[in-house]
Amino acid sequence: MCDVTTGAETTGTETTGPEAAGTNRRRFLQILGSTTAASVLTTGTASASGKPRPHGRTRIIPLGTAGGPTIMNPARAGTSTAIVYQDQVYLVDLGLGAYHRLVQSGINPALTPAGNTLGAVCGIFFTHLHSDHVADWPGLYWTAGSNSIGRTAPPIQVWGPGPRQSLPRVFPPGRTAPPVIDPADPTPGTTGMTTYLRQSFAADLNDRARDGSAPDPGGLFQIHDVGLAGIWTPDPGGIPPRLSTPIPVWRNGDVTVTATLVDHHPTAPALAYRFDTPDGSVVVSGDTTVSENLIDLARDTDYLVHEVIDPEFVDRVVGTLPPAQAAPLRAHLLGSHTTIEQVGAEVAEPARARNLVLTHLVPADNPLERWHLAQRGYSGRVAVAADLEPITVCSSEMGGG
Repeated sequence: MCDVTTGAETTGTETTGPEAAGTNRRRFLQILGSTTAASVLTTGTASASGKPRPHGRTRIIPLGTAGGPTIMNPARAGTSTAIVYQDQVYLVDLGLGAYHRLVQSGINPALTPAGNTLGAVCGIFFTHLHSDHVADWPGLYWTAGSNSIGRTAPPIQVWGPGPRQSLPRVFPPGRTAPPVIDPADPTPGTTGMTTYLRQSFAADLNDRARDGSAPDPGGLFQIHDVGLAGIWTPDPGGIPPRLSTPIPVWRNGDVTVTATLVDHHPTAPALAYRFDTPDGSVVVSGDTTVSENLIDLARDTDYLVHEVIDPEFVDRVVGTLPPAQAAPLRAHLLGSHTTIEQVGAEVAEPARARNLVLTHLVPADNPLERWHLAQRGYSGRVAVAADLEPITVCSSEMGGG
């Protein structure tokens, strides 16, 4: 067993507030110091060559575990997951509060000077462009010059969905279509979104560049749209086709990143990402209903970090609405997300994922015992992610389970 989780998923309690953030940071730094029980359990495991292989190099750090744009639990920031391999940090999504969580996490080496919060970040990956997944991207981009002082690494590679080129369908059918925001470019992708941010922040960026020699954030990032040419052109329904192979995204030394299309209709394209390192594999689902593409991407993965929604919460919410609003909202929430009953039995089990980590929790203030029902029909281990509670990763051949 190589993973270490310290918090809600095993104790049934959660720590909240500033004191909790400090405690979590100290705990993470202890793990980095390789003095934890996990290090003892995994030290000395041999590779195929017979030589000892270092462990604790690959870690999952949930920076934010709340789903949806509604703030319901101050202990959970908006959805964001850091995959850390040695001194490389890969961020998946940046929900509201995730940037601050990155500072609290202690991911940067202890000797990193103040003002270099982004010093270890090498990649950022957006699953889709809903507000609860990109809310902190404007702040991170805008202030990158002030938070990368002394950074010597190459530009941060940013990947995300490309432009849709068609508006999603109006639901339910027959409803009057709402006015289109920015008709000239109503569905920009990751590159287009960032271009608009740059224009919006021009006054500040020009001021700081001319008065204080601040670096242009355009030089700190390289923005990419994940290419779907020959794979799929999203239609108004937004249900992706079944893919025969994953989408190659990036190879960065020992780390390989691939993606697939998931079903978060009508939002499209929506992506899941897989990170393969010498220590094991991690798949982050993004938002999706049960998806065969995701199951394929997550086949035999060591850790599947997957969104989840509680249908009882959905029923409570729609129960307060008139029928004309309730039925469409219920259909949307349950048709584009994965429920507690589905995530273990219908996703993690057929994927043969060894560990299931629940995140993007809807609602964020749910009792933990509700989330643990995901164990039904799933033979692996279930953990409920908590902000800043690290998980150390290694594959089954290295002693994990």
